Amino acid sequence: MDARFVPLFVIIPLASAFLIPLFAKLWQRSADLIANAVGAVLAGLSVYGALSLFTGSQVLVYRLGGWHPSLGITLAYDHLTALVVLAVNIVGLCALLFAVRYLDHYTGRWKFYALFMLILVGLNGVSVTGDMFNLFVFTEIAAVSSYALVAFGTDFDELEAGFKYMVIGEIGGAAILLAIALLYAKASTLNMAVVSQVMAGFGRTPLFWLIVAMFLVGFAIKMAMVPFHAWLPDAHPSAPAPVSALLSGVFIKVLGVYAMSRVMFNVFGLSRANAAGFFNLLIGFGVLSIVAGGLLAYAQKDYKRLLAYSSISQIGYILIGLGIGNYWGIVGALFHILAHALGKGLLFLTAGSVEHATGTRDLDRLSGLEKRMPATAWSYLLGSLSLAGVPPFAGFFSKFFIIVGALSADMYWLAILAALFSTVTLGYLVKVANRAFFARRDREPTAAREAPAVMVVAMLGLLVLTIVLGVGFKPVVDRLVGPAANVLLQGLGYAQGILGM
Repeated sequence: MDARFVPLFVIIPLASAFLIPLFAKLWQRSADLIANAVGAVLAGLSVYGALSLFTGSQVLVYRLGGWHPSLGITLAYDHLTALVVLAVNIVGLCALLFAVRYLDHYTGRWKFYALFMLILVGLNGVSVTGDMFNLFVFTEIAAVSSYALVAFGTDFDELEAGFKYMVIGEIGGAAILLAIALLYAKASTLNMAVVSQVMAGFGRTPLFWLIVAMFLVGFAIKMAMVPFHAWLPDAHPSAPAPVSALLSGVFIKVLGVYAMSRVMFNVFGLSRANAAGFFNLLIGFGVLSIVAGGLLAYAQKDYKRLLAYSSISQIGYILIGLGIGNYWGIVGALFHILAHALGKGLLFLTAGSVEHATGTRDLDRLSGLEKRMPATAWSYLLGSLSLAGVPPFAGFFSKFFIIVGALSADMYWLAILAALFSTVTLGYLVKVANRAFFARRDREPTAAREAPAVMVVAMLGLLVLTIVLGVGFKPVVDRLVGPAANVLLQGLGYAQGILGM
């Protein structure tokens, strides 16, 4: 397979972000066509890339300008990249399809799509880059675009949420940039593979751990890990539903979890064997996020705000999987990235569908939507079962693998906690179903009609993929998630694939 397809994940959405405003001047609805066509192409490329790695190379390297990695910019596409890019572009395509009718209540349609394309530029760029500084650049492209989209409705609450998100997000960005500066001062290079070789020779000095700590703080803010989560419960409810689906489904995982994992495992070579304290810290933050996010979700009356706190809790599961540090723990964490991307993306689209039909997200004002919006109701119910870890949906297997990883590491208390809080997850998701979709004796059914067909198709697309991912979990683990976990477990061996050693 030719590595020249790798830059297309950045080039195509970047070009479309400039073309959309131009064509929108001629015909406003051209923005819908261009954006969804780009989303379909990117999803197709993602599937093609993942399938090609099954039988081809373990890593594809594209060197911009033909320069050696130590001098030029490198793009890398391995099994871990394939998994993340697949999640980004599938959720992105469904969100774009959903937006076609959802944006009928908004002005500035072309502005929405141009900013959405820039988010895809950033997320795909972070996934494929092999350069530390470009990791920061792509992170900021995605972040700045998301600030604008969170405030897209321009109401007071939305502007306030966007400003709060921007301030906190840029603190995280500043921490990442300063860590990169210190890393460059020490290694005199920014190529990830070369940095990993250079840093391996310096040992675990105080400066090394300072750089690790600064990266951890920056990525923790981006992933909304407790106690760095304050921006997320305001940002998600304020953003348009397609943006919320992307933010919760893949944004916090790519800019937070994926970027942190790539740097800590493959650049710094951390593992439970040589950095047990760091991995125990991940478990501690993961447990705190699971508990705090889950309990706070129970107290919410806003449909999307409840889902936002749920995202914080589910990030905790990914963190404890990574913190366990063995094969099954990491497989569970990476599988949960996929399962949560599809499941939570679906639930945020159902929230957008309900708000589009009823004009409210207040659970106390909703009732009996099951008969009036059956496709939305069933999409929510089945998506909730996956997120709560009920078989045979994808979320069951991701949490099951995390529990297996905990048992393999003799962390029985952690396995019990992970299983226990799956019931908590089911509890607060059932709360939404009881309030919004099932009929209530104390309230007349809310007047509504089913979402437009294109919005229903977007929801059903994610639902079908959630079911397929669960039913077909074995080939997914064998061919996609397992090899991605091995990329992290090989640690500094990542450099060998990039440098061709």
